[in-house]
Amino acid sequence: MKKVFVLLLFAALILTAQDVVAQSFKTGHINRDDIIMALPEYDTAMKAYNAYGQELTNALELMQVEYNNKLDQYVKDSKTLTDLVKANKEQELADMQNRISNFQQQAQTQLQDKQASLLNPIIEKVTAVITAVAKEGGFTYVYDVRTLVYFDPLKSTDMAPLVKTRMGLK
Repeated sequence: MKKVFVLLLFAALILTAQDVVAQSFKTGHINRDDIIMALPEYDTAMKAYNAYGQELTNALELMQVEYNNKLDQYVKDSKTLTDLVKANKEQELADMQNRISNFQQQAQTQLQDKQASLLNPIIEKVTAVITAVAKEGGFTYVYDVRTLVYFDPLKSTDMAPLVKTRMGLK
């Protein structure tokens, strides 16, 4: 009987300890994108990104206009051209199409790289502040609400006001 009592007492202690450990986890949630987009640096970065994208778009449009002009001229003159000149013009048009296609691919890659180079420092800054606020507040876990399926806002602290205050945002 004494062994059963000790076993039950031990089980009760384990369950109580698990409950205490479970209660010691402090969780928070935040929408990091809202913080990022509230920063003045974000607006500056997006203006630079859009200007860069517009520059690439303008260059592509110029290439396309040049191609269309040459194509129109070829179609207009094709009846009077010799076979050798036709073949040369057709090759020239094909080369221009390849250059346009290559430019589009490179422009897409460069635009993505530009976006990363402009936004990564902002993301790192916000992440550092979130980490600092989490450590100061004793949070064990901080979840970004963009990736959550469900959370109970009554059992989780919204860290956005704390982070915004630390970053000098309203």
